[in-house]
Amino acid sequence: MRNIRNFAIIAHIDHGKSTLADRLMQYCGAVDVREFRDQMLDSMEIERERGITIKAQTVRLDYNAKDGQTYQINLMDTPGHVDFAYEVSRSLAACEGSILVVDATQGVEAQTLANVYQALEHNHEIIIILNKIDLPAADVDKVSRQIEDVVGLDCSDAIPVSAKVGTGIGDVLEALVKKLPPPVGDCNAPIKALLVDSWYDPYMGVVTLVRIKDGCIRPGMKVKLMAAGMAYSIEKVGVFRPKPTEISELKTGEIGYIVAGIKSVGEARVGDTITLENNPAQEPLPGFKPCIPVVFCSIFPVDTVEYEKLRDCLIKLQLNDASFSFEPETSQVLGSGFRCGFLGLLHLEVIEERLEREYNLDLVTTAPSVVYKVHLNDGSVMDMHNPADMPNPSKISFIEEPWIIAKIIVPDEYLGNILALCEEKRGIQQELTYVGTRVLLEYRLPLNEVIYDFYDRLKSISKGYASFDYQLYGYKQEDLIKMTVLINGELVDALSIITHRGNAEYRGRQLCERLKDLIPQHMFKIPIQAAIGGKVVARETIAAFRKDVIAKCYGGDVTRKRKLLEKQKKGKRKMREIGNVKIPHGIFLEALKMNKSS
Repeated sequence: MRNIRNFAIIAHIDHGKSTLADRLMQYCGAVDVREFRDQMLDSMEIERERGITIKAQTVRLDYNAKDGQTYQINLMDTPGHVDFAYEVSRSLAACEGSILVVDATQGVEAQTLANVYQALEHNHEIIIILNKIDLPAADVDKVSRQIEDVVGLDCSDAIPVSAKVGTGIGDVLEALVKKLPPPVGDCNAPIKALLVDSWYDPYMGVVTLVRIKDGCIRPGMKVKLMAAGMAYSIEKVGVFRPKPTEISELKTGEIGYIVAGIKSVGEARVGDTITLENNPAQEPLPGFKPCIPVVFCSIFPVDTVEYEKLRDCLIKLQLNDASFSFEPETSQVLGSGFRCGFLGLLHLEVIEERLEREYNLDLVTTAPSVVYKVHLNDGSVMDMHNPADMPNPSKISFIEEPWIIAKIIVPDEYLGNILALCEEKRGIQQELTYVGTRVLLEYRLPLNEVIYDFYDRLKSISKGYASFDYQLYGYKQEDLIKMTVLINGELVDALSIITHRGNAEYRGRQLCERLKDLIPQHMFKIPIQAAIGGKVVARETIAAFRKDVIAKCYGGDVTRKRKLLEKQKKGKRKMREIGNVKIPHGIFLEALKMNKSS
């Protein structure tokens, strides 16, 4: 155990975590030159396309240090985007130390702070790495001072690195074996293993990633999940190098995977403790804090025949992603589907894209919303996930909506635009601190205003330099109303939204304009209306396809032309009454990103 080191790589998005992991693997000889590709640990196609890490990945490396000893290094590459913070917390729970990667051209960002604070909560030893020193804009001294001022960590022994070129990788590995503590545990005690992650493999079934705290696990052992109360026989144990490699046993302090014939999604709960069935541990390990979905939307199959297939796919996805949740739901317009919970809008987009790509499903995704607390006149409180479930206004005493504390770090030249954006979103400023030429802003914001287009607009008006991180603050009473959308006189409940009364008309106009651009033309005029109760607050009309019926009338009396036009008008009216408006299935989410006119 003295020669084992477990660590996670943490950083803001796009600061070079995956590239650093690639170089560490190459330096330790874990990857053959012929098999190497960039972002080795990003296995999903979406991760590679977008250049982001979604799932935390682990790999075991063997490093021959300068002191002549061989060390076993268990590396965990974590996501940087705020939507996947749960993956980071799970990885940190399995490690004793962290490598904090900071871009030497960008400096400290919002998610840098969030991840550092999480690591400190887990009592991690932190090694600071200043990446991208090969770029002309890199300023190591300035960024070091910024880390000391903003984060409060000593940067006297920060390691300058270029993960892309490979500079300083040996220094990183030496720092790992010298500064990070080895794991602690008792090899002879009853088995205690933390279930860090689980995913579905089409050949092996459910595979679980575990960190052994006490004892050791071998194939053939009969183990029990303490929280689930289920017993299984271990079939295989192994590690990632980075390919799955079977080994004879997993010992105390090690991280690896086990296959135990687990079939159901509900059995392998992340954070559970694995122990021996006939000699169990006295008490389970402290798990990590459970994730709380903050954004909800409904997913329906375009073809109702695919409902069962969609359910099976969601079960498999939930096993791969413990922060994702779902429950059955029925819509008058869209039929049977599922109400799903996500950690943010990017999380929602990734899940939707995975369902469509990996499982070949055609889906309709409704407008995302948050959880409101509706206080009724009889004193009861209901959690409202879907605007369509809103009770009659006469029964409502008041409504509370979730608020967040947002941390935004931005160059001071963009400060005015950022402040205007936060004020537009009903934000309340809490703090404004200058750190050199950058500003650290702290705002309280309603989550409902943030989930749609806040992040996109923040990046747009700051030319990509602003960084954003948030955490839930609590619930606050507000004057909220339900806005419905009617297309060709028909209520489309999938587009209903909850909005503040003061912003209702503005939001209604934006929504109608956006839908006018997204819904294709038909052979008849289509009115789009936004309504609050029985009052229409905004309207747009999609013009009909035109056919020149009087083209054949050259010369002659004008009454002939008028007769043809009247006949066409009657046909259009009849068509509008009996015609169905075909709404493309991708527009529900697209319509809510209302930054077209911003």
